[in-house]
Amino acid sequence: MTEFQSISGLGQVASDYDVLLCDIWGVVHNGRDAFKAATEALELFRSDHGPVILISNSPRPSVSIPHTFEQIGVRGEFYDAIVTSGDATIDELSRRAPGPVFKLGPERDDVLYENIELHFSDIEDAAFISCTGMIDDDDSPEDYRGMLKEALEAGLPFICANPDVKVKVGGKIVWCGGALAKLYEELGGEVIYAGKPHEPIYRLSRAWMNEVLGYLPPQDRVLCIGDNIFTDLLGAQQQDYDCLFIQDGLYGETEDKFKALLAQHRLSARYMAPNLSW
Repeated sequence: MTEFQSISGLGQVASDYDVLLCDIWGVVHNGRDAFKAATEALELFRSDHGPVILISNSPRPSVSIPHTFEQIGVRGEFYDAIVTSGDATIDELSRRAPGPVFKLGPERDDVLYENIELHFSDIEDAAFISCTGMIDDDDSPEDYRGMLKEALEAGLPFICANPDVKVKVGGKIVWCGGALAKLYEELGGEVIYAGKPHEPIYRLSRAWMNEVLGYLPPQDRVLCIGDNIFTDLLGAQQQDYDCLFIQDGLYGETEDKFKALLAQHRLSARYMAPNLSW
């Protein structure tokens, strides 16, 4: 299950695909720095081969992502559409509105709720939890164990707007909403996911493929690009799409460590590269 082909750049395999589903964080930027080689590679694919759909586990709506690009300095016309876990989560939240809901996450993610009529409350009065991540980037999942036990005792469903367990912010590892969701599941709680590797975000992505291309391409003509084995790689595998995995050290600095991790979780990547470039 661990076989993959190491490639020097996207240009080696671009002609084999009609559309890219490309992750953002860890591929296009790291939260602080823009990766110019990556955006240039995506621009070249768009000009010669087909559309690029950015698919992200950001808990924010896709309409807010271009503003984030501006803040970080991500430049270029390198995508045709953006789909986020936030988009897919909005559908779930809307079905449960007006709540009441216990909101868990940093204030910067409150844009998720701007167009949903929700009533926010304390845990003891809530009907469910909506989680976009840790309240503070320096927090760890264990800081929330007591809170999650209280939610479990109340039988609250936990809606996870960002299934990522951890990401690199610059050179620092930061825990994400997926880490809290995983802990809640371990405690015995019910978790609802919408982002990668789960079906809702891919359903939205296929709708955009159809919109941009005018048809749905065969699965073997779709290439996913990402740096997270439990979201990007697993999601591609479940959808029967090829994956170019960006191995940037998030799961071990050496190829041997990475192979061992893939074998442990019975995952495989069609291609691997240290970063996205042409």
